[in-house]
Amino acid sequence: MTNTLSINNSSQTGIIHSVESCGTVDGPGIRFVIFTQGCPLRCLYCHNPDCRHFEDGKIVTVDELITEIDKYRAYFESSGGGVTITGGEPLMQPDFVKAIFQNCKKINIHTTLDTSGYVNLNIAKPILEYTDLVLLDIKSFDPNIYHKLTSVSLEPTLIFARYLAQINKPTWIRFVLVPNLTDPENNVRGLAQFIAPFKNIEKVEILPFHKMGEYKWEQLGYDYQLKDTQPPSPQLMNQVINIFKSYGLKVQ
Repeated sequence: MTNTLSINNSSQTGIIHSVESCGTVDGPGIRFVIFTQGCPLRCLYCHNPDCRHFEDGKIVTVDELITEIDKYRAYFESSGGGVTITGGEPLMQPDFVKAIFQNCKKINIHTTLDTSGYVNLNIAKPILEYTDLVLLDIKSFDPNIYHKLTSVSLEPTLIFARYLAQINKPTWIRFVLVPNLTDPENNVRGLAQFIAPFKNIEKVEILPFHKMGEYKWEQLGYDYQLKDTQPPSPQLMNQVINIFKSYGLKVQ
């Protein structure tokens, strides 16, 4: 399992794809969103396939990012927002992510980590000390479906999720509902049963599959295998939402 950046990287530099200055969907309030470059997963529905490879990104310093982030503090304070690091997979650049979050905490800015949890736990622990909220994408609970969807193992994500519960780290669970892939009832119910006992789960976000990233796959020459898959129907969405709710979970 690849866990760290495979080039010479100091704690003060990293490789990113882009930033979004006023995001509203990756954590509470208005957020400065940093999209890191590099990802070990190969999700069939990925809408950021251009974040896969380090060589396609750009090198930035933590100081450059913090200078830019500081311009938006008034928006964070008025909306309850902050900084979110997503990707790609942020935990492939642990020193970089930790340095950003450390600097954010020094100036009292809320920090959110958006991750698949596919990481050696010991690498993630130091980052979590400076993380206020985790958005954890658990893409499937059935190991076979998970591997078909991502090309990697589910187990590291489950270990990561258990640790978040152990340290009571505020967490939002994200689950992408893909018809004929992640929608089997035993898969949905298994995930609901797994997270229901965890007291740190603030809510579950059920995200309907979409094909907004399909054009990127075509541009990059990748084989997009979900061309014929349609977004889930309202009925299927409600069915899955109700399963999670039946376990006492708050669902969005």
